[in-house]
Amino acid sequence: MLRKLTTVLLALGAATALAQPYPSKPITILVPAAAGGPSDTVARVLAPALAKELKDTVIIENAGGAGGTIGAAKVARAPGDGYTLYLYHIAHSTWPALYRKLPFDVVKDFEPIGLVNDVPMTLVGRKDLPAKNFKELLAWIKANGKNVTIGNAGVGSASHLCGLLFMQAIQTELTPVPYKGTGPAMNDLLGGQIDLICDQSTNTTSQIRSGKINVYAVTTPARLPTMKDVPTLQELGLTGFELSAWHGLWAPKGTPKPIVDQLSKALQVAIKDPAVTQRFADLGAVPVTEASATPAALSARVKSEIDRWTPIIKAAGQYAD
Repeated sequence: MLRKLTTVLLALGAATALAQPYPSKPITILVPAAAGGPSDTVARVLAPALAKELKDTVIIENAGGAGGTIGAAKVARAPGDGYTLYLYHIAHSTWPALYRKLPFDVVKDFEPIGLVNDVPMTLVGRKDLPAKNFKELLAWIKANGKNVTIGNAGVGSASHLCGLLFMQAIQTELTPVPYKGTGPAMNDLLGGQIDLICDQSTNTTSQIRSGKINVYAVTTPARLPTMKDVPTLQELGLTGFELSAWHGLWAPKGTPKPIVDQLSKALQVAIKDPAVTQRFADLGAVPVTEASATPAALSARVKSEIDRWTPIIKAAGQYAD
């Protein structure tokens, strides 16, 4: 009798939950990286606009560690009720190649909501580097080889991937220096402890504008409106060199389609919010089009990036475990 009563109560509770409008409580966006980094910045720019459209509070939670996989695993285990979301960048697509064993499947354990933005990468160096332009930098790199250090925010980070692609493009092996996040890497670049970083414009723009670091190139096909004097790596001779640290928004697997669709529509409105577009522009980031802020577009981007990066990472012998 008690078991039957419990079953009935649980069923009633579930029915009540389903009957409630969504959202009916604060939504958490988990960023699997430290506060203050590029992905955290994107999430905090986006959150107020999402909250305005969803008519409820949107909270940012940071859960860094293990290249972002700890936070992603937390979201993969979360209830698929629309109240726990996850925002991260291109690294989501490189984990299958970097980790021999992941506690989740990057495709099967998440419901894509949509792409958020494209963030250009910038090749920057310490202020006292003898090279003042890319031609001089390339000559200096060729002369010093593995003595040249290139920092990154950890294995699998966008800066790590950019470093791999750069070394492949110039056919020269440098010495990668991994950090636990972008902040410490930038601090050491500012302090002259490392030579180079290829990092997101969201993290480098203010330092470039203040003259604290040298900028040599951007990784986009065309020059950035915010850095018109900075050439692209393609125009400098690295044909086909194109990389952006796009960001996406996901929910746990099993999140009902109506909720995913509602979140995607809210995202499509949020990326057009003037406060969001202006802040992204200040950081050198570009909001995606409305058509890209959809589950189908994010799903397709993840697949294409897995296909692109898996052979590059395996050829470099780069593994996180």
